[in-house]
Amino acid sequence: MSYLVKGVKCCSPVNQMHKVTGTLFKAHILKNISGINEQQLKISRTSSQLSSEKANTYNYVIVGAGSAGCVLANRLTEDPLSTVLLLEAGPKDTFLGSKRLMWKIHMPAALTYNLCDEKYNWYYHTTSQKHMDNRIMYWPRGRVWGGSSSLNAMVYVRGHAEDYNQWSRKGAIGWDYEHCLPYFKKAQTHELGPDQYRGGNGPLYVSRGKTNHPLHHAFLEATQQAGYPFTDDMNGYQQEGFGWMDMTVHQGQRWSTASAYLHPAISRPNLSVAEKTLVTKILFQGTKSIGVEYVKNGQRKKAFASKEVILSGGAINSPQLLMLSGIGNADDLKKLGIPVVCHLPGVGQNLQDHLEVYVQQKCTKPITLYNAQKPVNMVRIGLEWLWKFTGEGATAHLESGGFIRSEPGVPHPDIQFHFLPSQVIDHGRVASTMEAYQVHVGPMRSMSVGWLKLKSTDPNDHPIIEPNYMSTERDIWEFRQCVKLTREIFAQRAFEKFRGPEIQPGNHVQSDKEIDAFIRQKADSAYHPSCTCKMGQPSDSTAVVDPQTKVIGVENLRVVDASIMPSVVSGNLNAPTIMIAEKAADIIKGLPSLQEKNVPVYKPKTLETQR
Repeated sequence: MSYLVKGVKCCSPVNQMHKVTGTLFKAHILKNISGINEQQLKISRTSSQLSSEKANTYNYVIVGAGSAGCVLANRLTEDPLSTVLLLEAGPKDTFLGSKRLMWKIHMPAALTYNLCDEKYNWYYHTTSQKHMDNRIMYWPRGRVWGGSSSLNAMVYVRGHAEDYNQWSRKGAIGWDYEHCLPYFKKAQTHELGPDQYRGGNGPLYVSRGKTNHPLHHAFLEATQQAGYPFTDDMNGYQQEGFGWMDMTVHQGQRWSTASAYLHPAISRPNLSVAEKTLVTKILFQGTKSIGVEYVKNGQRKKAFASKEVILSGGAINSPQLLMLSGIGNADDLKKLGIPVVCHLPGVGQNLQDHLEVYVQQKCTKPITLYNAQKPVNMVRIGLEWLWKFTGEGATAHLESGGFIRSEPGVPHPDIQFHFLPSQVIDHGRVASTMEAYQVHVGPMRSMSVGWLKLKSTDPNDHPIIEPNYMSTERDIWEFRQCVKLTREIFAQRAFEKFRGPEIQPGNHVQSDKEIDAFIRQKADSAYHPSCTCKMGQPSDSTAVVDPQTKVIGVENLRVVDASIMPSVVSGNLNAPTIMIAEKAADIIKGLPSLQEKNVPVYKPKTLETQR
């Protein structure tokens, strides 16, 4: 009976209605609860995302721990309230905190090791150069803490005062010599002490060679016999002439920007540094830069900048990253399917570099570095350096050099010399074969200008690099002069007791036509790519950054490295790049520019003669 009653209850229309209503009510409640949960989940996700963004947000994100990036990381974190993330594609320059264990970087004499492999080096190559027998040129660039200052020959050369005055005239207002000299000095501690041109309190230690090698003395004596002046400081009052080179070597060790700027700042709580981290894109909200996307350990990540993103990747990487991120020539970007953030046709254009050639002479006495390069002696030299940071391993041996004018009428030097008591073959990738000495010589203000463009949208693909070398008659003539003027110096009395046959170009190369052919076959990059994100006025359609180093047409984005030079300077690029970063740091901090007015600069008594 109870079973029937139960059955009746189950089957009664009223109860059935209750059941249906209850089911609908439950479904409605469950739906509401589900909606609330979804909303909460969304809020939770957003909150988590915001939390993650906050954790990955810094005031400044700097791309590239090279010659400029290390300077900026140090200077911007001097303010304890300013947070900085420094991202570097390459590894650290130490192993287990030791420089000795990374001797290939820190031993000055070991510099060719890293110029010749890909471990710390982007290992770029140019297109086939039609004016140079269709040769593909090798361009090493630093991919390690310190960037190219961890790979270079440690030559400290500022260029000529007129280089910077020309920048100002070209639209880089506030970058003339009187506004740049104080930043060269701020960066530097020169071992000879401070003066009107040298610094005495900066992190970048600069020294002179200590070998006292007889061939360096012979070279300097020969230059004076040829009628050129001796200058006691080619970075000071008088660039023109020959003398002892300044070097970024301190206590027998390479003094890169990682040593000078990054390592002293690394313990600051407001500085974060990530190595082996490839930045693939700048992130934008409209035209406002808000951070970067990068890949580390195969994982794609993001970092955000509350104030600014600063590119310090150098003359190849900085324009490449701008283009990958939608800033460049709109037509080129559209062809690759890259959404255009800002049409800026100057990105990657205006590429400038220095070419040089080696004029080599056989030495009749066994006093060159040839013996030092034999395995047994290399072990001895290496052990002395590892033990005491002294000996032949403690210098790059490019201890003398100079600057001259190619012809009458040229207002300041346009040819540079580095002298080496050794023979270098193919960037040091081939061992020296004999007792020999050489001069690295080349024009400093080439008329040839090139460009670089993206090969693809893959950040791992190297861009297409077209330096357009030797594309003008003036460049060809200047290189002829380089060879002729070097031969004249090597023919002086000072070299009589050392001079053997000429190895390169060789006595069979005499006519202009023969010299031109030699240059096409043997000239190589001096590793000074620059000017691909040219600084200028916003009204200049070829400019990429303004004189405040801000990228034109977008917000919160700067470029600070050798790419922003309006034109290549008359000399090596490491010292000017460090100066650029020192000056940019003050601009970013909102400080007034340092200035030193009316500092005297040498001018030849007459321009009617070449020397």
